[in-house]
Amino acid sequence: MKNEKLIIHGKFQSILGLAQKMEKAHKRFGTGELISHSEIHLIEIIGDTQDLSVTDISKHLGITKGAVSQSLKRLEKKGFTTKQSDPGNLSRSIVLLTSKGQTAYWSHKHWHETMDGGFLKYLDELDDETFETIVDFLGKVESFLKLRIESDA
Repeated sequence: MKNEKLIIHGKFQSILGLAQKMEKAHKRFGTGELISHSEIHLIEIIGDTQDLSVTDISKHLGITKGAVSQSLKRLEKKGFTTKQSDPGNLSRSIVLLTSKGQTAYWSHKHWHETMDGGFLKYLDELDDETFETIVDFLGKVESFLKLRIESDA
């Protein structure tokens, strides 16, 4: 059992390292601009859901409106997003993707379809008991990481 625990520990450390590298990696997603991991996922949220305000995005992501506004300013400066008045509520602005933002959005969607395909197929083929074991394990990992973050604060 001791060796199995070392294998799991090694895989866990590897996954954390790879996640950190992914977070730092920037891609162009069909545009001339480098886009960070957090920026492309903000673009994805805007593209997936219509008529979002800064407040809506803030609630969806669980971060402050100020943080969302700063991210949107960077995206707007790069030419990916724009704001316009909500025709149904003129005191509210909605965030939209520009044509460049749409290019990044669809390129990112395509990337997910090609990169995630094998993984999603693997998950689809799992029996219910194995699937539940994995979900339980990931929940424990998530709780561990949250506890670790809170204890470091």
